[in-house]
Amino acid sequence: MPVLRPGTTTSRRSRFTAVGTLLAALTLLAALPGAASAADTAALPERGTARMGQGVVAHDGQRTGSSTGTTAVQTEGVDVSSHQGNVAWSTLWNSGVKWAYVKATEGTYYKNTYFTQQYTGSYNVGMIRGTYHFATPDTTSGATQANYFVDNGGGWSKDGKTLPGVLDIEWNPYGAQCYGKTQAGMVSWIRDFVSTYKARTGRDAVIYTATSWWKDCTGNSSAFGATNPLWVARYSSTVGELPAGWAYYTMWQYTSSGPTVGDHNHFNGALDRVVALANG
Repeated sequence: MPVLRPGTTTSRRSRFTAVGTLLAALTLLAALPGAASAADTAALPERGTARMGQGVVAHDGQRTGSSTGTTAVQTEGVDVSSHQGNVAWSTLWNSGVKWAYVKATEGTYYKNTYFTQQYTGSYNVGMIRGTYHFATPDTTSGATQANYFVDNGGGWSKDGKTLPGVLDIEWNPYGAQCYGKTQAGMVSWIRDFVSTYKARTGRDAVIYTATSWWKDCTGNSSAFGATNPLWVARYSSTVGELPAGWAYYTMWQYTSSGPTVGDHNHFNGALDRVVALANG
């Protein structure tokens, strides 16, 4: 039996022991790999600011040199978001850019504040254009986000100037790389999105991703290669390995530091093939 000092009670000692145990546990948790500190939380970007390709350089790097990975005819395009603000579309057109994708939505909580200027402006200079949705699979279901996208700029019409919508599925700028999902769970979420999008628009959504992310977060699923066009991100002079299921890419985002505004991309074909994708 312990000897107690005058004025000390077992109850008080138990409380001190409990507090000490709690403090030790919190210290251990803070030291674990991946534990979020207050500084980490403060460093996270504001919701809605995510943009296509934001994680490519950090995870895959950016290699120098012009993109020479194919001898086929390629058609230049750009993708933009509110990060670019009001875009000088005539300057892009005169530089040889003939198609564009504009961020429309993110999750179910954000709509691009520059959407009208970017989407209408690209159309007015003669570009074939479309819209993309930045996915956040940890916030709501794929079907819910597909509906939000279609309802807020992600629709499609067969006018020869409107490209099918894009599901931008890549590194999570707000937390865990794979949004806390298992590989099977991620595949299910993507399927939920693209099937809902097709039901709403009649078109198969384009999937934008990077091969390394796709391998890590879907287990390199081949489930979408036969139906959904691929837009692959790799900042290099060659496109490199493609995700499983796709024998070729439709679009390739090859740099985020092009000579003009926005990320720069090659469409795998001449302009008439861009028109063909628009027409479905």
